[in-house]
Parts: sequence; C-alpha cells; structure tokens
Amino acid sequence: MVGAAFLAVVIVTAIALIAQQASAPASAVVGAETDAGTGSTADGGSPVDDGVIDEDDGRIDESDRVSVFSGTPAVANLDAELLAALRAAATAAERDGVRLQVNSGWRSAAYQEQLLADAVEKYGSAEEAARWVATPEHSEHVSGDAVDLGPVAGQDWLSRHGAEFGLCQIYANEPWHFELRAMAPANGCPEMYEDPTADPRTQP
Repeated sequence: MVGAAFLAVVIVTAIALIAQQASAPASAVVGAETDAGTGSTADGGSPVDDGVIDEDDGRIDESDRVSVFSGTPAVANLDAELLAALRAAATAAERDGVRLQVNSGWRSAAYQEQLLADAVEKYGSAEEAARWVATPEHSEHVSGDAVDLGPVAGQDWLSRHGAEFGLCQIYANEPWHFELRAMAPANGCPEMYEDPTADPRTQP
C-alpha cells in the first residue's frame, strides 16, 4: 500500500516537471545571432555569462517589426542626434509610402560579443567574421552610433534620400547599416568602406 502511494507521488511529480518545462518561454533558453545577409536578428546561440541575451541587451527578434519611434532599448539607447535624424527620415519616408524599421540598433557589449562568436562559427574564421561583426570595443552599435534598417525598400529610399538627414551607408557590403554624418546634408555622404575591416575605427 505504501509502495503504491510512493509510486503515485513520483508519477505526479514527473508530470508536473514535464508541464513546467513545456511552458517555459523560449527567451529563457536562447541567445541571438546576426544574419549578416539581412542585418536582422534571429533566435539561435547560447547564453552569455550564465544569463540570456534579451531585449534589455538590444536584441530584436527577426519576426518583430520595430518602429524607429519605439521605446525598446535597441532604439531608445541610440545616440540622441542619430535617433532624431532617423525619426525625421522615417517621417519623410512615410509620406512616400515607405516605412522604415529597425532590425538592430544599440547593443550591449555582451550581445555584441555573442554576435561576434556566432559570426566566427558561421564564417569559419575570425578574419572573415570581422567583415561583418566588430568587437564590442570597436562596435558603433555598442556606442549607439549605428543602426541597421529595413526593409529593402527602406534601404533603397535611404540610399537616395538619407544624406538629406545626415544618414549614410558606411559599408559597401552592408546596405542596412547607417550612421550619422553631420556634413552629409551639405556635402553628401562620404565614400563607403568596402567592409568593416577597411574602417580604421574597427581596428585594434
């Protein structure tokens, strides 16, 4: 009789544990990585420093369509002048029927470190990964001075009108990556670097 009662308790406990695991949010077990082809983020990766990379680190899920007027940390933590220019451009683009969205903006150092590690794994070497992802110490995303924008229609609109707002594409291989250049409204955007490895700011 006691044996049957003990067995019943074990079974009920096991069922409860299975139910608890099934209901755990995905954000509790996933980190993030960058899809360098689109400049968007996707679930994947592993926790950093026994924690998780989440919205507070600037993470934006691939399925999200984040407005430049959003209060999420990836947007709100951008440099104030960059954010003002971005919102002015978005308002003008909207009048032309184009809606800009933020695929990635400000990132924590931990998030940037994870993206770099993911890029090394994806591309097979630190040298190739450096063409797409900077170290936390040299990333304009970590400082809040860069933003990755989409969709493709928005990137195209900015390639034609971004300089009017001081927004410039910086790298030829990253049509989504924009930074503020104060002289662009008067002088146009500077010549693009081929990729981040040609940018002196990303070098040790």
